[in-house]
Parts: sequence; C-alpha cells; structure tokens
Amino acid sequence: MEQAPVIVGIIVAIGVLYTFLKCVRIVPQKQAYIVERLGKYSRTLEAGLHVLTPLIEKVAYKHTLKEQVIDVPPQQCITKDNIRVEVDGILYLQVMDPVKASYGIGNYLFATAQLAQTTMRSEMGKLDLDRSFEEREQINGSIVEAVDRASDPWGVKVTRYEIKNITPPQTIRDAMEKQMRAEREKRAIIAESEGERQAKINRAEGDKQEAIARSEGEMQRRINEARGQAEQIQLVAEAQALGIQKVAQAINAQGGNEAVNMQLGQLYLEQFGNLAKTGNTMIIPTDLANVAGVLKAATTIVKGIEK
Repeated sequence: MEQAPVIVGIIVAIGVLYTFLKCVRIVPQKQAYIVERLGKYSRTLEAGLHVLTPLIEKVAYKHTLKEQVIDVPPQQCITKDNIRVEVDGILYLQVMDPVKASYGIGNYLFATAQLAQTTMRSEMGKLDLDRSFEEREQINGSIVEAVDRASDPWGVKVTRYEIKNITPPQTIRDAMEKQMRAEREKRAIIAESEGERQAKINRAEGDKQEAIARSEGEMQRRINEARGQAEQIQLVAEAQALGIQKVAQAINAQGGNEAVNMQLGQLYLEQFGNLAKTGNTMIIPTDLANVAGVLKAATTIVKGIEK
C-alpha cells in the first residue's frame, strides 16, 4: 500500500511528460503547420519551436512550402482532325497559402492533376495532330494559365507544365513515318538539284571568266602587235629618212654628182639586163635605148635634187 502513491506519481509524471511532448512542435524549414483550437482554425506555425495548449490545440494539417512535382498520368485525347492520341505530362506547383490549401479543398494535389488533364483534353481538341507536336509551348502555357486561375482559391500556385509524350496510334505512326521518309527523299532530291544548278552556274561563270580573260589576252596581243608594227614603221621611216639624208649629203660632197651618175647608169644596165632575161619580146623607148640619154636624164634629176 505504501508503494501505491509512488506508482501513481510515476504514472502522473509520465502523463505530464507525454502531454508536454505532444504540445511541443518543431516545424522544419519550408514547412507550415495549421493549428486548430477546439476544432477551429487558430494559427499557422512557421519554421521553429512552438508550444501548443494541451488538450485544446492540435496540429490539423501539415504542408510543405517547397515546389512540388506531380506526374500527370497518360490520358486519351482527340485532336481537331479526330485522331486519338495519348498524352502525359508533369505539373509543377507550390503552396502559397497553407490556410487555403487546408480549408479551400480536400486534396489540392489530386484536384490540380485532374484539372490539368481536363485542360489538356480541351487544348488538344483545338489543334490538328501535326500542329500538336509543334505547339507544345502554347499548350503548356494554356494549361498553366487555366490551372493556376482555378487553383487560386486553394492557395496553390501552378508554376509550369511540361508535356512528356504525345503518342498517336500505331497506324498513324506508320503513316507519319512514310510521310517523313517521303519528305526526306524530297529534300534530298531538292538538295541534289540545287547542287547541280549551282554547279552549272559555277561552270557557266567559269566559262564566262575564261572567255573574258581570253578576249582580253587577245586584245592585248593585238595591241602589242599593232604597237610593234607602228614602232617598226616608224623605225623604217626614220632609217629611210636618214638614208636619204646621207645620200643628199653624199651628192653635195665633192665628186658626189659623178658617183651618183655612175651608180644610176650601173643600176640601169643591171635592170635592163634582167629584163632581157625574163622574156623574148621587149618594147624599148627610143629615148631610153641610149645609155648616154639615160645618164643625161639621171644627171638632170640629180641636179634638181641639189637645187
């Protein structure tokens, strides 16, 4: 009987310690606890040490304030051109108001995922299959805008949405593969023809440059030849003028007249002899048949040159 009060004291001490420990709450960083007092919202506990009122207050909800990632399950969507495709994605969200996230909706994660799926079906129904592959950014932006607007009363901020896969049926994939193969072959043919066209243009340009260079070379050659002939004519004329000048000086020298007369007579006789060798018939003027007359005529010419 004497041990009964001791046992009761120990039990009471354990109960008090347990109650105290239940009333002490340590909130980790980037988390928020919702405290209710007698079933009614009391306050929000942020990171740190907090003590609750025993038997009156309790932690009703715990929320993480970090950005969360939700894997949106694959779903069947029908495009604008009536093709059934399977689409899945990833949704990124963050709790901005823990109170609204606690009392605004029962499960905000499930709600946002369902809302993202319904919005995805709506957006895919506005686009053809070919455009759905090209307009991923537009689809993602539309889903984020719609889900974020709807989740604002829940205290949740949707940051972004990313489409992972768009999977059409096997028959459509086969048709798309044939289309892509035909497109690649068409691009190859176009590239080959473009290369041939460029090669022909290059060859024509080369022939043009070659013809221009050849014509310029021919023109330069003719200019050089004409210049050479002009210089040759000039040199010949200068030589002839110099020869005539020398002859005139020789005539004016002492005995030059007699030497010229003798030279003219000698040339006359040589040419007359050559003329007799080339044919059997000759017509000889009477005044030139006499050598003395020829010499006299030549002397008259020389005297005229002297004058």
